[in-house]
Amino acid sequence: MKERTMTGEMKTGGRLLVEALERQGAERVFCVPGESYLAVLDALYDADLPVTVCRQEGGAAIMAEAWGKMTGRPGICMVTRGPGATNAAAGLHIAQQDSTPMILFIGQIETGMRGRDAFQEVDYRQMFGGIAKWVAEIEDAARIPEMVQRAFYTATSGRPGPVVLALPEDVLVEEASVAHPAPFEPVETFPAPDQIGELERLLKASKSPLAILGGSRWTEAAREEFTRFAERFRLPVACSFRRQMLFDHLHPNYAGDVGIGISPALKARIEEADLLLLVGGRLSEMPSQSYTLLDIPEPRQKLVHVHPGAEELGRVYRPGLAIHASPSAFAGALGALDAPGEVAWEGASQAAHEAYLQWSGARPRVPGNLQMSDVVEWLEANLPEDAILTNGAGNYATWIHRFHRFRRFMTQLAPTSGSMGYGLPAAVAAKLKFPDRTVIAFAGDGCLQMTMQEFGTAVQEGAAIIVVVVDNGIYGTIRMHQERDYPGRVSATTLVNPDFASFARAYSAHAETVETAEEFGPAFERARASGKPALLHLKLDPEAITPVRTLSQIRAG
Repeated sequence: MKERTMTGEMKTGGRLLVEALERQGAERVFCVPGESYLAVLDALYDADLPVTVCRQEGGAAIMAEAWGKMTGRPGICMVTRGPGATNAAAGLHIAQQDSTPMILFIGQIETGMRGRDAFQEVDYRQMFGGIAKWVAEIEDAARIPEMVQRAFYTATSGRPGPVVLALPEDVLVEEASVAHPAPFEPVETFPAPDQIGELERLLKASKSPLAILGGSRWTEAAREEFTRFAERFRLPVACSFRRQMLFDHLHPNYAGDVGIGISPALKARIEEADLLLLVGGRLSEMPSQSYTLLDIPEPRQKLVHVHPGAEELGRVYRPGLAIHASPSAFAGALGALDAPGEVAWEGASQAAHEAYLQWSGARPRVPGNLQMSDVVEWLEANLPEDAILTNGAGNYATWIHRFHRFRRFMTQLAPTSGSMGYGLPAAVAAKLKFPDRTVIAFAGDGCLQMTMQEFGTAVQEGAAIIVVVVDNGIYGTIRMHQERDYPGRVSATTLVNPDFASFARAYSAHAETVETAEEFGPAFERARASGKPALLHLKLDPEAITPVRTLSQIRAG
């Protein structure tokens, strides 16, 4: 044990870590326990910091990522070394791609054993160096408060993302006396006045402008401020892939979402625009339609790109005006713009919104007894506006993205990284954060089984989520692509599934099987009234692969 010249109470590294988390404003820890960080678990015993015990580290990391999405402050995940850290990589990758603040703490071998390929030894700088914003190993208990504070700053500054801190066992039992720094506050970046002036000039010179909102670091206040700006300038506004909650879908300025299966009318509007205002997002592969919407590196449209990470400005598209600012700070500065009495694009917002309503209002019929369009229509009529919808990856999500109308801020949790298994653990985190709100996890049968064990976490926590399983017996997205590219040669995309309702009942949860849309509404109401975690098992015909095409049609070309 190292000698200290500092005065004050000596505390173990584990206790210093927990105190540092409390000092920096952490609200909850998601974890799978491990012997490599027992000293931290012991310190949590005496702390006021709630701990959610998960079933697998991937689920724990996704819950922490979802917490970061909801709060704008780092979600906290703790896992053990080696296999535990490997499992957590899925959530870490989501945080990186989705620009979400998150801190992953990993128990580590003792410092004296390094380099011997000790039990579950991993060099985390190598393992996560290409994913995380910062990866470090704490080698001195006295530095724990300093490095934890730095982790909070790093995870939230610029383009947010994940941070990884490894915790050697001997450092966690080492004692030190050290003061804790003051709580961090995220570093804000603001637009310069002349940049706002240039934006005003560009808008007044434009004939067909369009705004696209995306990314992270938004707040409810920023959303409202941007909405007022759009109203004053009669500006059409679209949302990027899985960022649909950033604008009210029934607002007369809303033009739709720029994602997978984009509306042809919206795609044409983007291509024909002479000014694009991209706020917070990166317009990466999915929203850019595989980098075809804008020319690279010089877009044909005049591009105003607003982003909190300086490294993202000019990374793919060369902006005519680059504004290094967070969406919140940028939206707050828009009130200084003088709205013109007349605009050259008068009526464009109305036309864009009407096209969106027509696109999202269509209710296509698909093969089979269960019509997903009717399911979504029932939800539209019966869900409160503040209901939170989560989903992972799969064709089933198309029904939500296209037909559900997000009205309020923080009502959507979905991975722009396209990670399967996200919906269920994200819903658990959402219900723990907002226990009085309705939280629905949408999952395909393949998607659910990536993290299905976290239903046990929901039961243990009393998180009364409602899981809607859309079961078609296949890995639907992959089968769709397989039938398109290799018609009739089915390989490795068929699933033999359990009775998902029986699985949920085994946890003493509420569960029902739904085979028609007419059965869905009453089943949902019973699930909601149960006050318990619930699961609705929907049986969907595999031919109903998308809202507009069947597998047979895709196979036939």
